[in-house]
Amino acid sequence: MSNPQNSFGNTTFLPGSFCARKRDVVWANTLLYQLEVLKRTGRYDAFKLKWHPSYDDPPDHWPVPNHLFWDSDVAKWIEGACYFLTERDNADVHAAIEELVDMIRSAQQPDGYLNIHFTVVEPGKRFTNLRDLHELYNAGHLIEAALAHQNLYKNGRLLEPILKYVDLLAQTFGPGENQKHGYPGHEEIELALLRLHQHTENPKHLGLARYFLNERGNPKGVDGRHYYEVEAEARGERENEMPKYYPQRKSYWYQQAHIPIKDQPSIEGHSVRATYMLTAVADLVRLDKECGTKEYQTALERLWRSMVSKKMYLTGGIGAIKQWEGFGIDYFLPQGTDEGGCYSETCAAIGVMMVAERLLQLNLNSEYADVMELCFYNAVLTGMSCDGKQFTYVNQLASTDSDPSMRQKWFTCACCPPNVSRLLGYLGGYFWTSNSDSNSTNVNVHMYGSATIRLKNEGHDVMISQTSDWPWKGRVRFAVKAPQSSVVTLRLRIPGWASEWKITPEPDDLVMENGYAILPANWVANHGDFTLDMPFKTRVISPHPFSNQNVVALARGPLVYCVEDSDNPWVADHFKSLLFDPSSTISEKAVKDETTGETIIALTAHGPLSFLQVNGVATPSLPARAVSSDTDSRSHLHFVPYYFRANRGGRGQMRVGLRVKQAITQPNARQCQLM
Repeated sequence: MSNPQNSFGNTTFLPGSFCARKRDVVWANTLLYQLEVLKRTGRYDAFKLKWHPSYDDPPDHWPVPNHLFWDSDVAKWIEGACYFLTERDNADVHAAIEELVDMIRSAQQPDGYLNIHFTVVEPGKRFTNLRDLHELYNAGHLIEAALAHQNLYKNGRLLEPILKYVDLLAQTFGPGENQKHGYPGHEEIELALLRLHQHTENPKHLGLARYFLNERGNPKGVDGRHYYEVEAEARGERENEMPKYYPQRKSYWYQQAHIPIKDQPSIEGHSVRATYMLTAVADLVRLDKECGTKEYQTALERLWRSMVSKKMYLTGGIGAIKQWEGFGIDYFLPQGTDEGGCYSETCAAIGVMMVAERLLQLNLNSEYADVMELCFYNAVLTGMSCDGKQFTYVNQLASTDSDPSMRQKWFTCACCPPNVSRLLGYLGGYFWTSNSDSNSTNVNVHMYGSATIRLKNEGHDVMISQTSDWPWKGRVRFAVKAPQSSVVTLRLRIPGWASEWKITPEPDDLVMENGYAILPANWVANHGDFTLDMPFKTRVISPHPFSNQNVVALARGPLVYCVEDSDNPWVADHFKSLLFDPSSTISEKAVKDETTGETIIALTAHGPLSFLQVNGVATPSLPARAVSSDTDSRSHLHFVPYYFRANRGGRGQMRVGLRVKQAITQPNARQCQLM
């Protein structure tokens, strides 16, 4: 088995299907739009190593310069473009990649060093602030871009300079007396090095990744002291000086560097960094039998459990705290900023998908695929508009006046837009994993849609197709084509939300294992065409009771739903005072939206709406001027998929979790009562 960035090419999506349309938007609009933005903002030409006026801008988040991520912005665009170019062609995109690679090659220093900021803005200060300044994070994305470029072009033009840079890093960092005993503040290079090792089989690449992960959080890394402490002292950081995102000095948990990974009891800090770290740990467990596999795997499972059971939103989003873009205390999952947080960065949800996919390779358990699917259809897809030209960085579950539900054309820190593009580029690698032995092929189906996987196994070509109207309908038709001498075993994930399901023709003595229905080779050989039915039913979901949120939300299949002012124009308070009756009759209807051209299943809750009274005073969702005798506007509540929000204009009022209408248990309570 290999990572989805390597295996995605085995999968094609049926034209016109849901995932195919999302990928078509990236190809038709997003890649070219992002390329134009790269050029307009100075990122495109930055590897020419000339001064740009923005280099003088004061940082939005001290001490991180606003342009510090430009290397990675360019690298992720190259990576995403290369994935799409494996199946389509565009002369302008090819030309841009070629020019960018030429500039990157020319920007490399004689010793192999490659970084815009520390070559142009602060020469002589390389590797002096690993804690904050993202050198190694940028290097990781350059590595991943080089691998995608090599897979497409096979000419070494980008991989060659990157290998030279990695040689320099291997010389610079490690346990040796003349090496730096440090590691990156923002994890990414670790997983990139492990992907690189799978390509090169160079032990130096594995060894450097292993060192970064083993050394992380070592309290006595340099002369009995923490590396970040020694590093800060060496660059003259003042006693009470600290990054803007730290709540107090030495908040190394922000970088998951407070204690060694193997000893961390819970997931902490910046959520993107944490998921990239877990991805790398999972790869290390799979690839490196000398790393203390059991301890790392135990830590990996412990930190995953901490994340998904105590610190994850209904949409699959993670990260409640804006200040450090990351995790709060257990079960602290406010829906919006006026409730105390809800950051839920797009990149973090992508990171969760990465971790889940790696865990599936270690242990085939539907729990991981359930989370992967949840993230994709909700917290990830909401990160890009239907036209592919607007994006979200933060994905709150409830809007406020100060933070309306809306999208932006770009960001100063633009990590999310190209991250969505590259994920959609290699999306096919998430749908299934496979392994082969002689003429035997095993395929694990993790996600559903309309897609075909083609596998070559010693001349025994196997083709498996699934056709469905996913995520709107739960009927999936399978077709397996393979030579008679081939042995094909299928494992189909049965989603945790599926209240009922059926395979037709029905197998005798069907075996379930960790949430997967096993279709043995002899059954598959006799039933090359079969159907998996999982009827989609609207269901009411709610947060963990320990989150102390008396709210519920609607979901259908893999999709979580929300309410917006676009469909409920009477709202004036972001649905805060609305009381939802979970026993309401829910109807569903296929709707083709005129603004976006998107066809969705919309939900409607029928019945009179109720609103809070606080201290006997009504708290209306209707502004006075909107009150009329037309009761229809207040007897129906309309829902759309969360990913679809902020696509149709409106005033940016949106909410996922609605306050529950319930009987008053304390009639004299001063706080609130039913209206």
